[in-house]
Amino acid sequence: MHTLITGGAGFIGFHLAKVLLARGDTVVGIDNLNDYYDPQLKRDRLDNLDTFAQEHNVGQNFRFNQLDLADRAGMAKLFADNNFDVVVNLGAQAGVRYSIDNPQSYVDANLVGFANVLEGCRQTAVKHLVFASSSSVYGMNVKQPFSTSDRVDYPISLYAATKKSNELMAHTYSHLFNIPSTGLRFFTVYGPWGRPDMAYFKFTKAILAGQPIDVYNYGDMKRDFTYIDDIVEGVMRVIDRIPEPQHSELTNAVAPYKIYNIGNNQPVTLRSFITAIEEACAAKAIENQLPMQPGDVPITYADIDDLVKDVGFRPVTTVDEGIGKFMEWYRGYYSS
Repeated sequence: MHTLITGGAGFIGFHLAKVLLARGDTVVGIDNLNDYYDPQLKRDRLDNLDTFAQEHNVGQNFRFNQLDLADRAGMAKLFADNNFDVVVNLGAQAGVRYSIDNPQSYVDANLVGFANVLEGCRQTAVKHLVFASSSSVYGMNVKQPFSTSDRVDYPISLYAATKKSNELMAHTYSHLFNIPSTGLRFFTVYGPWGRPDMAYFKFTKAILAGQPIDVYNYGDMKRDFTYIDDIVEGVMRVIDRIPEPQHSELTNAVAPYKIYNIGNNQPVTLRSFITAIEEACAAKAIENQLPMQPGDVPITYADIDDLVKDVGFRPVTTVDEGIGKFMEWYRGYYSS
């Protein structure tokens, strides 16, 4: 297949591109390489991806373009110049707390940018759009585990609101223009080559340096931490399962549209997660105990029954295994 990955220099996009290339797909990656976190890490991912492609004799199957999703003309030209079978939209402005102080960047990337992706799919008859949503859409829902049939009308951060908006926009395009679309609500993804703004990355850096870490909600939050290889395996299986037109549970609108949770289905406390990092670092954390931050939620917990039923996949990597693999990469990358 000929696949476009937006956010191709990002954490998930980088790992997904490798798997797609390994099975023989042609991949175009785009990314604006912004400075939300160190752009050098993004460039190093691209260098690693180029090396991987050459080693597997598929160098001709990968191309990267530096392009902003919000660039309407650039995005239109990208779609017009290619004949993409599949689009995997992983490009977005990430981060809950950052959205409180920098709302405009979320509007530009997550709303304007996603509209440009949808238009590109519409104008070129893309066969399947797979797009990243987030567990943050569940907000402060009290029912556990979170199910895709639950109402998600009350996001508590702008980031979450933009992700819910993406789901609504995609459903509209799917209904009006018959674009098969699948949204994936990711649950706290971690692993090698990950994002430095994520807690596990910050904790590792601080613990190894003997510096204190900020522990929000006094370590009592629970997260459905999901290892990157499990996320990518779930995405790969979904890519190959194009949704059929169907009614939603609440409306007669027909659309080839589906939403899945991809989470480990085993939430652990932040306290347990820190312990796993301490063991991998062979050092104890110096903790700065703090209350819950605005926009945070006390727990994320994925109901993945639909994912298991439809594509036969359930994440299998434990936190101890995943953190161990992350630590191996971290020490190698930073030579620590």
